[in-house]
Amino acid sequence: MSESPAPETHEQLPTTGQPVTPEQPSTATRQFMEHRELLFAIVYNMLGVVADTEDVLQDTWLSWSGSRARSPERRIENPRAYLVRVAVNHALTRRAVISRRRETYIGPWLPEPLVAASAEGAPADAAEHALRTESVSLAMLVVLESLTPLERAVFVLNEVFGYAHTEIAEVLDRSPAAVRQLAHRARQHVHARRPLYEAHPRVRREATERFVEAALGGDIGALLEILAPDVTVWTDGGGKRRPAGLRPVHGRDKAIRLLTAGASRGAGRKLDLRYRRVNGDDAAVLFAGGSPYAVIVLDLTPEGDRVSGVYVVTNPDKLTHVRPAESQGRDQRDRNRTEADA
Repeated sequence: MSESPAPETHEQLPTTGQPVTPEQPSTATRQFMEHRELLFAIVYNMLGVVADTEDVLQDTWLSWSGSRARSPERRIENPRAYLVRVAVNHALTRRAVISRRRETYIGPWLPEPLVAASAEGAPADAAEHALRTESVSLAMLVVLESLTPLERAVFVLNEVFGYAHTEIAEVLDRSPAAVRQLAHRARQHVHARRPLYEAHPRVRREATERFVEAALGGDIGALLEILAPDVTVWTDGGGKRRPAGLRPVHGRDKAIRLLTAGASRGAGRKLDLRYRRVNGDDAAVLFAGGSPYAVIVLDLTPEGDRVSGVYVVTNPDKLTHVRPAESQGRDQRDRNRTEADA
């Protein structure tokens, strides 16, 4: 449903909720910014990549502002529904680009982690909002990668954001019957691969701390205790970080060999360990020299006493949004100062 933009009339898309010019923001800008956080959350859950999500939001803004510029007298009764429709369809187009990119990706591909600020007063941006509200775990995003683009769009809109099948049918320009069929297939596939279980945050935090201490210390005995026999380890370095496996490692013995080998190779590296919420779950973030080095997220067994999955993201391209707590605080103070001066 997106329309061709009118470039000569476009404003630059704001990213902080504030206008980019001294003038008051237009009605189109205000309406877009009211829904930007929702659009980010929906599109990110469809794509799993922050940069592509931001590109889709920019495309959505161009379609939206171009439409308003060409027909300022036209009244859109439901801007939220209109913007969601445009964003979802742009995201479906972007999904094809991501799929082609992954064909040449080196090693396992994991979604780009959303890492929360550790300090009080989290940054008021769309990514942080997605963490505070409609968070989908990294493990769930991995499962969603196995769905078709349409199945994933339907699952995200229905299961995560509560859209009715009739609403989704309007967004995707499909019949309600077709949407129900897509939703049924997606739900069956997801639930077969990921049981409906979420560990208590305290249990997850304790398991994460035990695992990280054992893995970084190369403690084979402790790893034997905490890893499930059928554990799987994904290490996403994108060919840019070593050590990183070229394929997922299945089984406790192989996982321990991989983890202890990595610990021995990194023994001389000084790493700063922080515990943060990543895609809504407690996880570990490692920094080296102030720069993000790795994000480690765990999946637990239904009993919560063993680790069934380990997701390690070390590709620096996927960690560009990760900041130490102190720099996040500075960024937030700078944003507040800029907004106060505006």
